[in-house]
Amino acid sequence: MTLFTAIILGIVQGLTELFPVSSSAHLVIIQSFLPDFHQPGVAFDAILHLGTLVAVVFYFRFDIWNMCKALLPVKSAAVSGDTDLPTLRKLIIFLIIGTIPAAILGFLFKDYIHSVFESARAAAFFLLITGFLLFFSDRVKNATRDEKELNLKDAVIIGFAQSIALLPGISRSGATITAGIFRRLNRKTAARFSFLLSLPVICGAVILESPYFKQIPSQEILYYFAGFICAALAGLLSLNLFFLVIREARLKYFAYYCWIFGLFTLLVKSSIF
Repeated sequence: MTLFTAIILGIVQGLTELFPVSSSAHLVIIQSFLPDFHQPGVAFDAILHLGTLVAVVFYFRFDIWNMCKALLPVKSAAVSGDTDLPTLRKLIIFLIIGTIPAAILGFLFKDYIHSVFESARAAAFFLLITGFLLFFSDRVKNATRDEKELNLKDAVIIGFAQSIALLPGISRSGATITAGIFRRLNRKTAARFSFLLSLPVICGAVILESPYFKQIPSQEILYYFAGFICAALAGLLSLNLFFLVIREARLKYFAYYCWIFGLFTLLVKSSIF
């Protein structure tokens, strides 16, 4: 690996993890075109995901702080913002419930998921499916429910959508946001719940892959750090841009991108060109 490769992959991860176009697919596909790229297990990918985790935590720092205060055993903990205390406490419970499916499936099928991550064709195929999810979610009308109307069924369905996104090419944010929209949540609420739901899952994935960190060559530690920084900065930029886009219900444009990139990859990997 070179410093340039680490920076490029970091930027790609930061932009595609938080845009609904599957960062895992982009990493798998782009790395397949880099014959000199090697990593112990998925250590480099885990470091990049840690970078986007930092971006999400920073972006939602006030929401996270309010949820931490909402955990205090008092009837009226002082929280700021538009969300009231009962809604915050309900949100915490639903985030925990929504995390369970991905945590269980990620642990049980870790080896299989690793094997799928070696296939650029599989990632490209699943990227096409992500495109269909995004395209049809833009056609959903009357998606007006907000956080106060979140219920247990929403949390379970969105949680299972997140577990499916363990496959490279199925965008985590794309699957969870579209699941929320199909449940008639408004787009801002669906996106906010999706990104908050990503925090424990990404933390768990990084912890699960942490044994590989010991195998990182000492001469490449700088490259891993550069990738981490680039992923965090690009992730913060993409979060700000994404919330501007989603207000206008323009997820179909991300669908077009998924289809183009996915089909291009399948064509190249099939040696048609």
